[in-house]
Amino acid sequence: MTVRTRFAPSPTGYMHIGNLRTALYEYLIAKSQNGDFVLRIEDTDQKRYVEGATDIIYHTLKQVGMNWDEGPDIGGAYGPYVQSERKSLYAEYAHKLVELGGAHYCFCSKDDADEQKDEEANIKFEDPCKFLSPEEARKRVAAGEPYVIRQTINKKGTSVFKDMVYGEIEIDYDELDEGVLLKSDGFPTYNFANVVDDHLMKITHVVRGNEYISSTPKYNLIYEAFGWEPPVYVHVPPVMKDAQHKLSKRNGDASFQDLIAKGYLPEAILNYIVLLGWNPGTEQEIFSLQELKQVFSMERLGKSPAIFDIAKLTWMNGCYIRALAPEKFHQLALPYYEKCFTCRLNLEFLSSVLQPRVETLADICQQTDFLEKLPDYDVTLFQNKKMKTDETVAKHSLELAGRVLSAETSWTNESLFAALKDLAEKEGLKNGQVLYPVRIALSGKETTPGGATELAVVLGKEETLNRIKQALAKLA
Repeated sequence: MTVRTRFAPSPTGYMHIGNLRTALYEYLIAKSQNGDFVLRIEDTDQKRYVEGATDIIYHTLKQVGMNWDEGPDIGGAYGPYVQSERKSLYAEYAHKLVELGGAHYCFCSKDDADEQKDEEANIKFEDPCKFLSPEEARKRVAAGEPYVIRQTINKKGTSVFKDMVYGEIEIDYDELDEGVLLKSDGFPTYNFANVVDDHLMKITHVVRGNEYISSTPKYNLIYEAFGWEPPVYVHVPPVMKDAQHKLSKRNGDASFQDLIAKGYLPEAILNYIVLLGWNPGTEQEIFSLQELKQVFSMERLGKSPAIFDIAKLTWMNGCYIRALAPEKFHQLALPYYEKCFTCRLNLEFLSSVLQPRVETLADICQQTDFLEKLPDYDVTLFQNKKMKTDETVAKHSLELAGRVLSAETSWTNESLFAALKDLAEKEGLKNGQVLYPVRIALSGKETTPGGATELAVVLGKEETLNRIKQALAKLA
């Protein structure tokens, strides 16, 4: 049997982290067993449809390297892969389910149903239409009376099914409501369309949030009525913002697109979210997607909710940034340089300075704002007990450094560092007594991503000497 999983998002906006994690688990279940990963777009809820959202789904999956084997854009043997294009199919199966006794025609209005229901008191809608004879129901349908098709649940006792994460689960049939399967507009509800599509597309494993556990017996009743084999269920716990609240875009929590905009790398995000509910069984934390295909197993999925820790993601992102080829980091940094700088800088050298020091690409502008414009700083910044400097030492060192640097013809980090080190030795000064004042003069900041000579290379000779002159004017 070929393992087949599907990611079936609704095109309702940005990619939520929980949805992306579901897609990743589905992808890894299939690919770890040389199976197929199917992309299906669930757009039957037309009220929630967002223009352009399908393109976001495509782009996100491609960004993280989760290429699908079948889908709306590339086709496949079980298409179409957009639910709105399968509308007539659902109607056909819904009417067939009525014939099989697994559903019935309901002529009650939505207001009638809502008035009777009380979720807090666990009072469900008792549909009087289920007691209509098949002949009378068909007659009313033929007469053009508006209707929906509702599931019929006549079973008593307990539904027992197995889940790969939670083991054997029992749910009383009395707890199930007879929900709508086909709406009056001919569109199916989520519960029905998924069952039909998963069967027809030969999906073997279904991954979804554990909030759907309570609905699983209803899906199984549909499978049973049609005589179909249910899939393997893999219910996963939610991704949490904290101990009480789920991660939710609606509550302002970051989506995948938000994290990308904040300078996180797609590979790092993917690596981090796979660990939000899955344990590799080793101390290893950094995994490529290719490695995950080799080591992933459903048996190591956990039952407990996972808290999204932005600090841990930031640390992991820093690991990924430092592992990039220098040319790749520079390429990724260029758009940020374009936003941050209008002045001429040695950007390639700046990239070599920043790569070991930033944890997100957004750190670039935050750490380098002084390069665009020297901030107005106080001369007390030149005081440093560890470096044994004060305003007097700084003035003396900067006067000497200015002369040495103005005579320097090889403007590289190695040559500048050697020149200032030789200056300190010649004048009987500590290296820090020369380098620290130069760094303050060039940045106007106590901490910088890079030392004095590195900043000098980035700024260039003219600007370096100009900033030293400004510092001496302050110290005069």
